Amino acid sequence: MRARNLAVVLDAIHRTGPHTRAALAELTGLTKTTVSSLVADLLEAGVVTESGAVRGGERGRPGVAVSLSGHRVATLGLEINIDYLAACVVDLTRTVRLRRTRPADNRNSNPADILSRLRDLVKETTAEAEAAGLRTIGAALAVPGTVEGGVLRSAPHLGWRDVRVEDVIDLPLAIDNEANLAALGELWFGSRTPDFLYVSGEIGIGAGVVVGGTVFRGTFGLAGELGHVVVVPDGPACRCGGRGCLEVYAGQDALLGPLESVAALVARLESGDARALEACERAGHALGVALTSAVHLLDPGRIVLGGIFARLFPWLEGPVADGLETRLGQMRGTPPALMVSGTGADAAVLGAAGLIIQRILADPAEVLGL
Repeated sequence: MRARNLAVVLDAIHRTGPHTRAALAELTGLTKTTVSSLVADLLEAGVVTESGAVRGGERGRPGVAVSLSGHRVATLGLEINIDYLAACVVDLTRTVRLRRTRPADNRNSNPADILSRLRDLVKETTAEAEAAGLRTIGAALAVPGTVEGGVLRSAPHLGWRDVRVEDVIDLPLAIDNEANLAALGELWFGSRTPDFLYVSGEIGIGAGVVVGGTVFRGTFGLAGELGHVVVVPDGPACRCGGRGCLEVYAGQDALLGPLESVAALVARLESGDARALEACERAGHALGVALTSAVHLLDPGRIVLGGIFARLFPWLEGPVADGLETRLGQMRGTPPALMVSGTGADAAVLGAAGLIIQRILADPAEVLGL
């Protein structure tokens, strides 16, 4: 019962605070004595803090407002991507306190080598957080592949299969697909709308389907593999074993020249380079075809383009929107709104950190040992 009540009080502070203890008692239906005891525990754990006196509508002396604290407890978001490792420390107010990226070529890599480098990055980042007075209480890892029971089952672009990663660091660790966590990053740190289709453009192309503020995962946790929707039957071979997949036409390798960076491509687009513009037009057309199928199946209210698609949005928006309107116009009237991600390249690592924050808010007693 106490664990449940801790979650109820913390949720009230998170959703509608700051509140005085008296206001929390009224909101939660708990007694003032119970609320005062629960708030004392949350203060001791460092997840809430007290601010100046407020009246809050009750009679008598002003009460002291209680709000979420960003000063003592933090979570760690991690990401293994094709060309970098990333770590992000976020406090309970969802303020980013540290962000570290290590460029790397992780294609067809040795998992042990990459996980060792990830451990080093975690040690460095958590030490910096500790020096700033923050206790990191948990982490989540975004990976570019399918995950089951703490095992990365398949990450074709890394060349990894059946790699156990849940015990790689000395913190409680959750693991999820990069696109799912990027969608949650957009939900909690970006657009903050509860229903949308998030499209993650990287070397692979994934999607996170957010319905009612929750990611839809499918029966086996494999929902969202938009990159393997066929846009050209009998087209070029794809890494998945199929042919003509969206990834072949709109993935990072299709958009960038040999050894070219996204920044270099953007510079060419801004200068009006014909080949760069043609590549974006071709990618946008293919993306519009794939998204038409997704809209027919899922009926999202809006579509958010993230990853490298966020950087290329000014050149992708037109062909994608035109494709959606042409194919959906007769059945839907107005296609879903097409938006650029508010979190950009940080979406997955922010979503990873945010996942642990949500776990604290849902069950502070379990996560914090109260």
